[in-house]
Amino acid sequence: MLSRLSALLQQAVETEEEPVQLLESFRGHWKGITNYYIVTTDENLPVKQTDIPWRLRQMVDILVYEEKQSESGETGPCMEYFLQHKILETLCTLAKAGYPPGMKQQVLVLVTKLLGQIQQPLLPHVNVHRPVQKLICLCGGDPASNTEKEEAQFLTTVCVKIKQDPYLINFFIEKKNFAESQRSLSCSSEKSEVEQQEADSTHASRLSLAAGASPSHTDQPVAGTSPKAKGTQVEKNLLHAVLTLTSSQEKRFALKACESLLLLVTLPEDVTAQYLVEGTALCRTLADRLADLYRLIPEATDPGQVELLGRVNWRSHSAAASDGADAESFPGRGDVVSFLSWLHYCDQLVGEAHKTTAAALAREIRTRFFHKVLEPQLLQVSEMGILSSTALLTGVLAHTTSPQLLDELVCFLLGDGRQAEVPVDSGRPTLRCQLIERCNHLSDEISMASLRFFEQLLQKSHEHIIYNLVLRNLSDRRYVTHNSGPEEAAADSELLDEAEELEDDPFFTDIYVGSRFPAADWLVAPATTQAAAKTNGKPEVNRIVHSFLCLVPDAVKTSHLVAGSGYDTYLVDAHRSFQGCCARAATWSRPQRPGAQERCRPVVDFYEGDFLRMLLDRMSQILHQPYDLNLQITSVISEVALFPHPQLDEYVLDPYVSLGPGCRSLFSVIVRVIGDLMQRIQRIPQFEAKLLLVRKQLMGLEPEDMVDHATMLKGVIVLEEFCKELAAISFVKYSPEPD
Repeated sequence: MLSRLSALLQQAVETEEEPVQLLESFRGHWKGITNYYIVTTDENLPVKQTDIPWRLRQMVDILVYEEKQSESGETGPCMEYFLQHKILETLCTLAKAGYPPGMKQQVLVLVTKLLGQIQQPLLPHVNVHRPVQKLICLCGGDPASNTEKEEAQFLTTVCVKIKQDPYLINFFIEKKNFAESQRSLSCSSEKSEVEQQEADSTHASRLSLAAGASPSHTDQPVAGTSPKAKGTQVEKNLLHAVLTLTSSQEKRFALKACESLLLLVTLPEDVTAQYLVEGTALCRTLADRLADLYRLIPEATDPGQVELLGRVNWRSHSAAASDGADAESFPGRGDVVSFLSWLHYCDQLVGEAHKTTAAALAREIRTRFFHKVLEPQLLQVSEMGILSSTALLTGVLAHTTSPQLLDELVCFLLGDGRQAEVPVDSGRPTLRCQLIERCNHLSDEISMASLRFFEQLLQKSHEHIIYNLVLRNLSDRRYVTHNSGPEEAAADSELLDEAEELEDDPFFTDIYVGSRFPAADWLVAPATTQAAAKTNGKPEVNRIVHSFLCLVPDAVKTSHLVAGSGYDTYLVDAHRSFQGCCARAATWSRPQRPGAQERCRPVVDFYEGDFLRMLLDRMSQILHQPYDLNLQITSVISEVALFPHPQLDEYVLDPYVSLGPGCRSLFSVIVRVIGDLMQRIQRIPQFEAKLLLVRKQLMGLEPEDMVDHATMLKGVIVLEEFCKELAAISFVKYSPEPD
């Protein structure tokens, strides 16, 4: 009994003595640090050669241990001593003085451990967040500082704490400067109209570059990201420190800073977002850095290598650069990757940031990068410059996924027009017109690069793209004869008499007289389709599919002679692609069937628009163009044909739509191409054998040898395969319930 009582008394005494011992030990370590400054005589002795680092570690360990031992969660005597005696304030003053040398590094480590390991909230204490603010002002000052590692860890810890408790951001907002910026906001809005007029005149002068000398990436002044250039003093705060560290040459520290910035811009408070937009240079700095990185790309960079880079992830790029794995596989690769990596980061930042911050940053990128830097490059006239800028533009498009930034990019490229186009525009040539015209350029390389860009553009989930390029010209169905509206659906279901149609078409007059391949062998549809009718405004699927499969005459078909070249091979790809299109267009408003034509509409000739006109013009030259170019053209047309829209289905995929006078469709263009083909092959000896040989060469079944009329023969093969692809697309789109 006595032994148990003595054990309890001993435990109570130890429990009472332990906090006292911890406090005395904590005081002793702090006195040891202060005594150093009293007795030391060597001011140049590095801090690592003193006992200060050890004592600081002991103080942190004591505070952490004290908190773990406290069951009630109350502040212990050591923490009270730490806060009441403003120890952190004193340490930050010593860090600012840099005495002894290296003290800043040690204080950064101490504060990082305190904020990271102490569970109770410390930042709300005035004797904590004030010295932390002072310590933040010491970060990011010297790009070549040897404390970047500690600065990155310290800033990341602060941002993590703010993300956990967003209210803490109020301790780090310069409220005085923010209030001044808000008061000046009304004054700046009065000047916005004048500035906008000046910007428009500058924009017009940049467009004149299309007719002048081509600019280079480096002949323009680099936009300064420092507010000092504008006559204002740099505000050293949390955001400034993080932004400065994002440009660190040490990629792992820059990566930490980028992650910290992501934490700040995703804070949910509206006031915080407003402060970041109006009270800081955040958006301007990020956009200017993007423009600067673009300017650093050498003019001689190979556009083909740029396209082969694919998508760049900003996190993996930073890690690879830190490990030395980011090797220069071609000249300029590092600059291109750095630019695309920063673009990807900006895109993610816009996608995850508060909506106010995201919208402001997207606008700044459009103004400071798209218009000021990218547009002059795209409007130059040198062939190498066009190829380089188009390849980089395709990369920009591939790395833009956030809705706000994609909005700005699409409006920059295509404009905001949604009215039907007219054939002749008296206005100045726009960027949209230039990009479309280059798809039909004299240089096949430029045409290929431009078509690849539009293929990438059509794959973006943005309604304005397909509407601006295609649908706005089809919405009123001017391509259909006036008497073939929905109320005359029965008349549409009747098959036209192909013989009479050919007799009325001067193009086909007498071209089959004496021909080895009479028109009746390949133009007349099977008898089983004669009675096919439209259901719910859509043609019967078998009729459409059969029309495309029978469009190419059997005399010029070779796919049935080679295994694995059937029509069914396109069904899987068409099904998957159509599902992707439907997913992208799920939220878009579109009619379920073609709309009725206006009876009293003004007499205006149908114009398919610049984009469709270019595609149809290119398609009409398929027998005269290089094989790779033909593949790219058909790929773009397939992207257009896949979009789920009744007018698009009718104009592009319905062979039996009754076209108005002077109108053409994809089907009618292909019919004319085949008519030209049937004339030309009569003058080519052993046509069938040569065509089969070229197909086997393209499939790798035969060695590459010179063959007469190779361009035309490859065009025939592309045409046959394209018709099968259109048949597959039609089958998938016209099926009652596509999965």
